[in-house]
Amino acid sequence: MFNEFRSRKATSKSNVLTLERPIETPPAQVTSEPVDADLQAHLELKSRLHSELLDRLNLSVIDKVERPELKRQIASLVTGMIEAERLHMRSEDFTTLVDELIHEVLGLGPLEPLLEDPTINDILVNSYDQVYVERFGLLEESKARFRDERHLLRIIDKIVSKVGRRIDESQPWVDARLEDGSRVNAIIRPCSVDGPALSIRKFSRNPLTIKKLVEQDSMNDQAAQLLEALVEARLNILISGGTGSGKTTMLNAVSSFIDGRQRIVTIEDAAELQLQQSHVVRLETRPPNAEGQGVITQRDLVRNALRMRPDRIIVGEVRGSECFDMLQAMNTGHDGSMTTVHANSARDALGRVEQMVTMLGADLPVRTIRSQIASAIHVVLQLSRLSDGTRRVVSISEITGMEDETITMQDIFVFKRRGKSENGEILGEFLPTGIRPKCFDQLVAAGVDVDTNMFIRGAMSS
Repeated sequence: MFNEFRSRKATSKSNVLTLERPIETPPAQVTSEPVDADLQAHLELKSRLHSELLDRLNLSVIDKVERPELKRQIASLVTGMIEAERLHMRSEDFTTLVDELIHEVLGLGPLEPLLEDPTINDILVNSYDQVYVERFGLLEESKARFRDERHLLRIIDKIVSKVGRRIDESQPWVDARLEDGSRVNAIIRPCSVDGPALSIRKFSRNPLTIKKLVEQDSMNDQAAQLLEALVEARLNILISGGTGSGKTTMLNAVSSFIDGRQRIVTIEDAAELQLQQSHVVRLETRPPNAEGQGVITQRDLVRNALRMRPDRIIVGEVRGSECFDMLQAMNTGHDGSMTTVHANSARDALGRVEQMVTMLGADLPVRTIRSQIASAIHVVLQLSRLSDGTRRVVSISEITGMEDETITMQDIFVFKRRGKSENGEILGEFLPTGIRPKCFDQLVAAGVDVDTNMFIRGAMSS
């Protein structure tokens, strides 16, 4: 007879596994001559054990069992199966196998060790047998492997179903997030020719602050002081950069200067911002259901946010017609709002915003659109991921107005490259251009204390 799971009161002592017989052999005793550590054989063994575990797990109570107790019970089961198959395994291999099985049952399988590694920023699964990671800005191949395509698909489905999303042949790609806010994109056949592909942009458990960004030479101390002053004076900021340049990280860092007494509404495709304030309302889009109904777009959420009495609106990234509503909000009393956009330069960022407004479909004159942009956005913060893998602020530019049909802007701080070191590191300095920003009087009027010396060309940078 199978052993039944006992009452909830004895959680730490209860069996979450239904075993045919108790196995008392401790894991440490399963040692003998080492076997050939062939990867495929290891994956097949893990697959058999995982299937057996799923048959014997009481899934209704598994979340109530403490991890050490669950690990002990899984170790007992694995010990019995190894003995039954007369396999030989070293103690360290046994421990690794048990950990991997726990990752399969409770987590995301082969991805778990990569998610727990603080040195990894991106996890890129090209196929079930090819996984790359980004460490310190550079890509390298990982030893992590999935058993087959079905295994990878099961992990993808596990991720997206937790946030109420789906992925199938009718909707073969999806944006989602992990519980910690890490960004996830998955795409499957028929769009992904070589099988399922998965991309995870990890977010640090300890969000990067402006101080840390200064320490990492992403900018200097004077630029950080200017950003703090801009946020305090409620100027609207557009953060621009290419893929992987650190736009969301910078948005998190800059938003930390917002007064905690103000009401902030965030709008994202997949909620990933990690704001430090307590008075934050987080809104997230919703994709269509299986019948193609029920979709909620960023534009819907921006328009709804205007009725929520926000002091500031933060859009994770503008990608379409919601850009028009964001500009309207910035121009109608929601000062101090922020958003990000994909662009390779500050000037290109304005062009992208203009292009997205035209996606609205309204026949607006170009001059009208540009006038809206010039009055809504005060500062463009341009980021770049350099060839050595570092992420830097390359310019802080101020929009100064309009001349004819052209938006005028001027650089306040820029990153001046000096060349490359022998090890490939980009050399350069973040310097003031010598121009005092036009918004300086606005900063003073807002009661913000700004040192005018920071704008002097040749001033010492921190």
